Amino acid sequence: ETTCIRKQLLKMSIFTKIIQGEIPSTKLHDDDQCIAIKDINPVAPVHFLVIPKNPITGISAAKEEDKELLGHLLLVARQVASELNLSNGYRLVINDGKDGGQEVMHLHIHVIGDKKMSWPPG
Repeated sequence: ETTCIRKQLLKMSIFTKIIQGEIPSTKLHDDDQCIAIKDINPVAPVHFLVIPKNPITGISAAKEEDKELLGHLLLVARQVASELNLSNGYRLVINDGKDGGQEVMHLHIHVIGDKKMSWPPG
């Protein structure tokens, strides 16, 4: 039932359409669990998204059964960052919900780099 609800919520997600090939993107990584694509509105010289193919609306909706996928997303973020030579570091961001600034209700990790970051963010 949970999977059915998740799929219904994400039917119209722009990320679902990208994953299905209905909307073009610049893919940096593609495997059976996720994709990594360049962000179309970058906030730094390097800005890409890691998006699970398994539909999860946000990190607050993740379940115990998603823990391996969540770990995989982080490892893919590290791998692509390495391939893009972000050796001086980078920032990972997961926005969750309205107050967290989430605009697309499909879990995704922003990887932002090749720019000196400040703290606190936004």
